[in-house]
Amino acid sequence: MEQLERELACTKENLQATIEEQQASNEELQSTNEELETSKEELQSLNEELITVNAELQSKIEQLAGMQNDMKNLLDNIRHHLPRRASGHPAFHRDVTRIYRLVATDVDRPLGDVKSEIEDEDLLAKAQTVLNTLVPWEREVRTVSGIWYLVRIQPYRTLDNVIDGVVLTFTDISPRIQAEALAQDARILAESIVDTVREPLVVLDNQLKVISVNRSFCRDFGVAQENTVGHQIYDLGNRQWDIPKLRELLETILPRDQSFDGYAVEHDFPVIGRHKMLLNARRIVSKIDGAQLILLAIEFVL
Repeated sequence: MEQLERELACTKENLQATIEEQQASNEELQSTNEELETSKEELQSLNEELITVNAELQSKIEQLAGMQNDMKNLLDNIRHHLPRRASGHPAFHRDVTRIYRLVATDVDRPLGDVKSEIEDEDLLAKAQTVLNTLVPWEREVRTVSGIWYLVRIQPYRTLDNVIDGVVLTFTDISPRIQAEALAQDARILAESIVDTVREPLVVLDNQLKVISVNRSFCRDFGVAQENTVGHQIYDLGNRQWDIPKLRELLETILPRDQSFDGYAVEHDFPVIGRHKMLLNARRIVSKIDGAQLILLAIEFVL
């Protein structure tokens, strides 16, 4: 009996220890459960915020897609026929009002109803052709006020590669046109001056190709102008100008000194025979386009 009582007492002690351990585990489990509940609430709150942010992001993506479509088709351009609004703004750049008399209220009106300043060019017909064929078109045009533009018409493509109209772009090229006109006037004046010089005169580029010769050169050396321009000077007249002394002057002395005067050269030409000449040359730089030119004047010595 004593032994049984001792075993029972030991069992009671073990059972009590187990109960205490179980209670401690239950307390820890309860604490963990409370933490999980708190995390669940926080996660629910974050999920609601994420839904709100996702909705805002979707709206931004839609807006961005529209902006990207416009950027892809050059935002600073005018839409042909039925201009649309994007985010409340007209689908044309304010500078285009110098070409079409557009105002904000013209959005959604056919472009054909708006007066154009372009001379002698039906851009609407060209735009319709581009829309039908999807082949871009460009041309230099002039306004009634004298401004020159390079106009390009190309299909308006969305990011999904859907044709949604056409885009007209206008690039002001008046400075270039004016510069070309000035260059042409200067060229005509220079050629007139060259032709009035009594001595033979040749104008070369920096590759020693002939840009022009005057009448005296053609007459005195028995050559035609069309057989000189565009050819290297050494190739003229069956290479009769391939003279070692001339090569030295043009390729060595002139690049170093920028000019030379009174260099005597004697040569036997196939057509006019043997002649002694004095050569004078100047290297000049064009103020219009920066091109380097060489003026070579020839004086016969009797």
